[in-house]
Amino acid sequence: MNQEEIISNTIQFVKNELKNAEGGHDWFHIERVFKNAILISKDEKVDIFVVSLAALLHDIADAKFHKGDETIGPTMAADFLKTQQVEKQVSKHVINIIKHISYKNSLEKSRKKFTSKELEVVKDADRLDAIGAIGIARCFNYGGFKNRAIYNPEILPELNLSKEAYKNSDAPSINHFYEKLLLLKDQMNTTTGKKIAAERHRYMELYLEQFYNEWNGKL
Repeated sequence: MNQEEIISNTIQFVKNELKNAEGGHDWFHIERVFKNAILISKDEKVDIFVVSLAALLHDIADAKFHKGDETIGPTMAADFLKTQQVEKQVSKHVINIIKHISYKNSLEKSRKKFTSKELEVVKDADRLDAIGAIGIARCFNYGGFKNRAIYNPEILPELNLSKEAYKNSDAPSINHFYEKLLLLKDQMNTTTGKKIAAERHRYMELYLEQFYNEWNGKL
């Protein structure tokens, strides 16, 4: 089986697995991250096959939808890659990316670090989908999914959250901008990621300015 066939099979596998997923973490999220990753890879020296597989499989079983279990996603991905007869070294690299891509895991200071250029590309691609116009839509979509308030002036954002505090937060959706989304611009790894993030970051700033004006009854 060649790489194109494996990528095609992976796309079909992910589409099927995520057909009933929450709107911010469905197939279309995966597709956007995949496209972002391919775009970023044009200016980076990376294994595009590893990048493609990791981008497609990175949210195959997001822990937040599986009672916090962080082992399901990597296990599902590994089992699938085995059916595609993907080389062990490639599969291992993809699984490591899936294990280390999430924002919440970056908050765990004692976590054993894994680094690769491919991880940097996929991480940037995923985080770009968390900011800008689509990032805002995803933020409120997930907030609605969890029945969270849009905004409550009496509940202030918590900066420097631990991994556990971040996972267990039920704060209003607006707080998420300050607890994560506005922090992502300065955490980009690649030149392309930084450029796109700067534009999307500014869009979020303008959105928040408009939001507060409307909330407070200002023209």
